[in-house]
Amino acid sequence: MTDITIIGSGSMARAIGLRAVAAGRSLQILDRTPANAAKLAAELGPATASGSLGEVPEGDIVVLALYFEPAKEVATHYGDTLSGKTVIEISNPVNMETGDSLLVEPGSSAAEEVARLLPGARIVKAFNTTFAGPLAEGAANGLPLDVFIASDSEPARNEVASFVAAAGLRPLQVGALRHARELEGMQLLLIGLQLNPAYASFNWGTSLKVID
Repeated sequence: MTDITIIGSGSMARAIGLRAVAAGRSLQILDRTPANAAKLAAELGPATASGSLGEVPEGDIVVLALYFEPAKEVATHYGDTLSGKTVIEISNPVNMETGDSLLVEPGSSAAEEVARLLPGARIVKAFNTTFAGPLAEGAANGLPLDVFIASDSEPARNEVASFVAAAGLRPLQVGALRHARELEGMQLLLIGLQLNPAYASFNWGTSLKVID
């Protein structure tokens, strides 16, 4: 039985996969290019299977490790297949041409738009404020990374928080899914700063650690 399905094979899929392996979870990697999924699965180890988007996600938790538009496409593709599952949406719908605006309407978020496409799933916003490099390491300057978690489903929030804690990270539950708007806005600011040459040498992993 597979614990977690990760859809995607990029840097965030790899980073979350490494944290899942550290947490002792079995994995399934699915990608529109099966060879990419197989390559990542081989890196993550023998408890990781791989396949294409033609296969059914087996995990109780499904991570959409994708940019916003591909995440919507995958949500539409799977539809009711994901009903009853906890689906983690990680994207930041940032206009990367300018770095100063979001591609969703005011009063909405990427997570909420994906939720409308998957009414039978329990949508969770998480991992959008963690950069892939520090996340793959699991810490920054010896400090565990914070992972903000928002969902309308308390059981889903708790399920993801348990996974995050087992992965050596610090879960911070922020409440309902509407708080994805603030999380995405917060990351818009950080991405904008990261694109500013004046902050090129800033330690972004450490900056995302909330002080106790």
